[in-house]
Amino acid sequence: MQVERLINILEMTALAGRPISVANLQTATGLPRPTCYRMVQTLAGHRLLETTADEDGRYVIGERLIRLALLGKSDIDVRRATTGSIKEAAIHLGDATFLARLRNKQVEIIHVETPDDTSLLFIHPGLGNRPVHACSSAKAITAFAENGLQNDIIGRAFESFNTNTHTSHQTLMDEFKLIAKRGYAERDEEIQLGISSVATAVRFGEIDVTFSVGSVGHASKYTKATRRKLGEYLNGLTRKVEAAIQLCNVASI
Repeated sequence: MQVERLINILEMTALAGRPISVANLQTATGLPRPTCYRMVQTLAGHRLLETTADEDGRYVIGERLIRLALLGKSDIDVRRATTGSIKEAAIHLGDATFLARLRNKQVEIIHVETPDDTSLLFIHPGLGNRPVHACSSAKAITAFAENGLQNDIIGRAFESFNTNTHTSHQTLMDEFKLIAKRGYAERDEEIQLGISSVATAVRFGEIDVTFSVGSVGHASKYTKATRRKLGEYLNGLTRKVEAAIQLCNVASI
């Protein structure tokens, strides 16, 4: 019974479409006033509801609940929502572009789009798990992860693929700080010689990062200056992907 009441409050808050007061929630749910106030405080304490900075005493759906909905969104739904933007980027860049997501403390590439021009020589990054210490898609996510998750992700021994691979935890922590500052992650021939990539994190407000987007190409093309420009371009792409996933996510809340 209590769980049903809590769910009812969350549903009424979501349906309101704007910040809503406890008094209005109490009217909408028909709950006794003290019960409604107590349950709202319980939900807020667990970050399932949040007050807004400019609406004193009013509530919106909390970022923790939004994150739970994002985590539960299937790869099929996410790919369907973001394919257009990622395909557009692949055509524009002339390289394969990809979407990655965090799942079970692993970062996986879940979708790849390639240029339409078959005369172009491009590199396909493949699908599946990526090493957190050597792949831009994983670095971009880990750099913005909550500290507990970040420490857990990097708290392991790292494989050295070649002389460019960084395996020192301190070196990686320093790199994550740099990524967070400049806004994009790089893979500079750290797994395979001759192959580099750039990726940016898809961020939803203060919610822990779950997705990243990026592109991969030949190291001769992906110079330091080029990687910087790609980082700027991909940050624009992340905003499109973020909007697409948010729209895809509305029905889940």
